Amino acid sequence: MVLSDRIHTYGQLLLRRHGERVHKIALDAGLTCPNRDGSKGIGGCTFCNNESFSPNGRKPPTLQEQLSSGRNAITRCTRAKKFIAYFQAYTNTYAKIEQLREMYEEALAEPDVIGLSIGTRPDCVPPEVLDLLAGYCERGVEVVLELGLQSAFDETLNKVNRGHGLAEYLTTTTAARERGIPVCAHLIVGLPGETEEHYHASLDTVIEHGVDGLKLHPLHVVKHTVLAQEWRRGEYQPLSQEDYTRIVSDLIERTPEDIVFHRVTGTASRDILLAPDWCSKKWDVLNKIEQELRRRDTRQGQFACPITKEELRHVA
Repeated sequence: MVLSDRIHTYGQLLLRRHGERVHKIALDAGLTCPNRDGSKGIGGCTFCNNESFSPNGRKPPTLQEQLSSGRNAITRCTRAKKFIAYFQAYTNTYAKIEQLREMYEEALAEPDVIGLSIGTRPDCVPPEVLDLLAGYCERGVEVVLELGLQSAFDETLNKVNRGHGLAEYLTTTTAARERGIPVCAHLIVGLPGETEEHYHASLDTVIEHGVDGLKLHPLHVVKHTVLAQEWRRGEYQPLSQEDYTRIVSDLIERTPEDIVFHRVTGTASRDILLAPDWCSKKWDVLNKIEQELRRRDTRQGQFACPITKEELRHVA
């Protein structure tokens, strides 16, 4: 058995649509973030060290070099012939529209790149960017707008110095989906001060508002972050792997079958990861989630039941 037998994955969606495996190539376009450059804040989110998903640091190779190396690495393992350019590091709509158009077009100029996955913040997607992405959708390009919400609770977002609230996410999601742009919401499990009620309420909030895809991540502690200082002082305790497995399995069961899971865990490299150690073991985490769903004999959508407004008020 594999996890994709029990959840609706992005890989499955692309396989059905294109008749072959399609893989993402992670890219660093060298952009920054308004929560780091002083526009909204300095230092970024308390948990953020982008080296955890940007090992090239802040002097990345050219996009063509990254596409070439990513293509070669993936092809050796999977023999894939089609790819999604995944603009992952930092805020990939946070630049002038001309610069954004140039970098998106550069990636799409590669004959085997059939789509764009754009990672960004919900407060950094103005109408002109949405119009640009909608134009790619109209051309038949695979497009996903990945919005880092992390939590539906403004109190939590303030605590981790996120620099935006739920309102910005709701506004951007509505505007994107009205233009036909699929939205993938990122949610973090294990944020400081949150409980299982919060995780369920955040999931149900994005589902109730309308979303096309989901990414679930465990909060991990990496070097050179405010969260690392809090962890060292004993002010933050990460989730155990057992708790994360159980919670994510619960969330999967509550998610309607038509929503696509792009990811159900997240990892950091051992050279910067402080805690928990299990966050460096992607396949072990995925296998345990599959095993838990199999033990329960359940799958995605088994108990899809949005939280009531009364429950939302109770959690808030």
